[in-house]
Amino acid sequence: MKKLFSALSLLVIAAILLTACGPAKAKEITVSSKNFTEQYLLGWMTVLALQDAGFTVNNKVDLGGTVVNREALEAGEVDLYWEYTGTAWMVHLGHEEAITDPQQCYDKVKAEDAANDLVWLEMAPFNDTYTLMMTRAAGDQYGVQKLSDVPAYLEQNPEAILCSDEEWTVRPDGYPALQEKYGFAFKEENVRTMEIGVTYKALRDGECDLAMGFATDGRIAAWGLFNLEDDKQFFPVYNPAPVVRKEVLDKYPELKDLLAPIAAALDTKTMTYLNSLVDVGEDQELDTGDEQDPEDVACNFLLEKKLIKSCGE
Repeated sequence: MKKLFSALSLLVIAAILLTACGPAKAKEITVSSKNFTEQYLLGWMTVLALQDAGFTVNNKVDLGGTVVNREALEAGEVDLYWEYTGTAWMVHLGHEEAITDPQQCYDKVKAEDAANDLVWLEMAPFNDTYTLMMTRAAGDQYGVQKLSDVPAYLEQNPEAILCSDEEWTVRPDGYPALQEKYGFAFKEENVRTMEIGVTYKALRDGECDLAMGFATDGRIAAWGLFNLEDDKQFFPVYNPAPVVRKEVLDKYPELKDLLAPIAAALDTKTMTYLNSLVDVGEDQELDTGDEQDPEDVACNFLLEKKLIKSCGE
């Protein structure tokens, strides 16, 4: 009888302990991204890596532009997204002087954003700075190779058209300050705004004479475009890193080790190639129908680098 009582007691105690502890809580996190190819890729890499590690991910890839993502992060509506160091320094933290050293810029934004309870994880080595582009044919025809050549070009071609997304025309590290630095200005009516991904095609198709873009975009080389040299070092560095709310990182400290290998694997050559798979496809030719989905490109990259075991269903 005593043995039976002891056994029953142990069962009761075990049941009480299980009830008190309850089932293990699921690891939940919300991941967002901005609304262009490179950000889709970074967002999907993060979603897939965290799902592979057992997280339930609320996927908000393609949430919107820079301000939308930052405000959502600060409001706690998202927990993590990849931001660029130069963007944080100039736009979010309100500085006017660009930093052109990657490590210095990263260290400074990381330190300042700590006061906002935001933590910058390891940054990627590639620098996706803004750029002004021309077609190679036009550059050769007019002798334009660098940004300091643009004033003379506009004197010869006063009706030249600039294509840009709307955000860059008003950013403190964008068009207004670039004009001041290099001493040129397009006519107001000749600055045409459009979605960021459309500027490359508009330039290729002759709808504009110069266009803004991102230096690591795969369409630049594939479509006969080139980046004008920033010979006065106007553009800040733009190395991306996952930025996470401190509260979330404190809860899931493993995020740092999960995402660091992804960042380390993304050099300029690699990121440009991954972007090109989405925008122009494996053959790097125009409009041949082999363009790939960002989720698929992210999945294949992570599997190839053995950074995840599977991409789920």
